[in-house]
Amino acid sequence: MIPYHRSATILLLLGTTLGVAWAGGDSRLIQPVTPAERQFLDRHWKVPIPAQGPAPAGFSPLEASLAPESCGTCHAAQLADWRTSHHARSMGPGVTGQLVEMRQSDPETARHCLTCHAPLAEQQDGGDTSLQRKGLVCAACHVRGHARFGPPRRDGPAEGTPGATPPHRGATRTTAFLRSEFCAGCHQFADDGFALNGKLLENTYNEWKASPAARRGQQCQDCHMTERRHLWRGIHDPETVRGGLVITLAPAQPRYRPGDRVGARLTITNTSVGHHFPTYVTPRVVVRAALVDADGREVAGSGEERVIARDVTLDLAREVSDTRIPAGGRFVLDYRRRVERSGVRLRVSVTVFPDHFYTRVFESLLAGGAGTGATEIREALAVTRRSPYELYRRELPLT
Repeated sequence: MIPYHRSATILLLLGTTLGVAWAGGDSRLIQPVTPAERQFLDRHWKVPIPAQGPAPAGFSPLEASLAPESCGTCHAAQLADWRTSHHARSMGPGVTGQLVEMRQSDPETARHCLTCHAPLAEQQDGGDTSLQRKGLVCAACHVRGHARFGPPRRDGPAEGTPGATPPHRGATRTTAFLRSEFCAGCHQFADDGFALNGKLLENTYNEWKASPAARRGQQCQDCHMTERRHLWRGIHDPETVRGGLVITLAPAQPRYRPGDRVGARLTITNTSVGHHFPTYVTPRVVVRAALVDADGREVAGSGEERVIARDVTLDLAREVSDTRIPAGGRFVLDYRRRVERSGVRLRVSVTVFPDHFYTRVFESLLAGGAGTGATEIREALAVTRRSPYELYRRELPLT
C-alpha cells in the first residue's frame, strides 16, 4: 500500500493528459501574460472553485445546470470531444477506488485530490455525487457564479439574434483562455511543492517555459486543443506523439557479411514537443534493437533495450533515473553486434507505455489489500494494461 501522504501526489497525476506534439493552431500570443490576464487567472483559479450560488432570476433549469450534458445542448461538438478526453475521466476508477479508503484514513488528502480532479465546490464530498463522478466538467473552466467565460471569438457570426437576450446572458471573453498559464494550476506543482532529486514531480508548465515552443509563442492549447477542439490528446494518442518527434535509423554501412560487426544508430529528436518527452513519472518509453533471422525470430543475445522515462520508486521516496528527452533534445542508441550468419535483419522498435507507473501502483494496492475500493482498482488496472502501443518499428536488411 502506498503511504497516503505520497499517494495524494499520485492521485493528482491520475487522468492528466498533457501530451507531446505541436500541431499548429491559434499561436498568436507571443508576449508575456498581461496584468489583466494575470488578474483574471488569479481570480478564476481559486480552488476549490467557490460555489456558484443561486442562479440569476430568469435562468432556466438548463442555464442553471452545471452538468456537461446541459452545456452540450448548445455546444454539442465540444461535449462530444470532451467525452473522449481524459478530462472526462479525471474521476475514473483509479482515483475513486483509492478515495474510498482515503476518505476515512486521510480526509484532508482526499479533499486535496479533488481540487484538480473535480474542482467545483458542488463536486466536493457532501455535494453532487453524480457531478463529482463526471470529473473535470465544462463549468470547471467556463462558469463562475453562474457567469460564463471563454476565449475571444474567432472569425464568424456574432452570438445570438440581434436584440435578443443571449443564453445564460452571454459570456465574458478573455485571451487568458489561450495562454499556457490557464493550464498551469493543475499541471504544475508550486515552487515549494513535492520534489525528488531537486525536481518538482509535476513540472510540465516549467518545462514548457524553458522550451523552444515557448520561445516561438506556442501555447499548450496549440498542441492539445488544436482548432479549439476539446480533445486534449497526449501521450495516449500515437498520432499526437508521432507528430512531436523525429525518429531516424541509419546503418553505418549498407550491407554486411557474416562475421562483420553491425553498426546502426537510432535517433529520437524532440522537435515539436512543448516539454520533456515524456512529461511526468507516469509513462515509460522502451527502445529495443535486436537482430532477427529470416523467420522473424530474435537472435539470442542480440537484444539491447533502453528506457526513456523518469523512474521513481513506488512510494515516491526517491528518483531512480531520469532519461527523458528535453524539448529540443535528442536520444541516441548506437547498436553494435557481430553478424554470425546471412539473412539477418536489424529490427528496432519504440513502444510507449502511457500508464506504466499507474499499473505498478494498482498492482501494489491490490497485492497489499485495496479495501473497499478494490473493485474499482481492478478496473483501473485493466485499463492501464491495455494502453501500451508501438510507436515505431523498422527492419533493416543487413546481409
